[in-house]
Amino acid sequence: MQSVSTKPYLIRAIHEWCSDHGFTPYLVVAVRGKMQVPMEYVKNGEIVLNISYNATRSLTLGNDYVTFSARFNGVSREIVIPVGAVVSIFSRENGEGMGFEYEGVPDDMVDNAPVIPDDVPVSPSNGPDDEPPRPTGRPQLRVVK
Repeated sequence: MQSVSTKPYLIRAIHEWCSDHGFTPYLVVAVRGKMQVPMEYVKNGEIVLNISYNATRSLTLGNDYVTFSARFNGVSREIVIPVGAVVSIFSRENGEGMGFEYEGVPDDMVDNAPVIPDDVPVSPSNGPDDEPPRPTGRPQLRVVK
């Protein structure tokens, strides 16, 4: 008898827990091969995605794939993530959540390294959740009339 993974069920449960308590669920994905994620936001082979209902459209937390549409730097993108590539889901506000082992991706998404298409601009500004970059250095106040 083939064992069915509990991972997609746990992802859905923690997402529901975050949503019920007003927390923002974040997904950490290990990017390997030709995954349908915005490669310009991949750092150290991982991408962190806000998967709240407010940040996504048509969110589907399926048994094999997590799919949704989201805006990155003002551009709408379709995201497809194999459940095996999810390494954690957690609440942004308190850090509570669950980590998982990397289980791999389907054969059709396997490649030696992530490929950034030539037509995708690489921009260090604005992260995947469209938050402005935080200023560094000493805080300043400015009078606006």
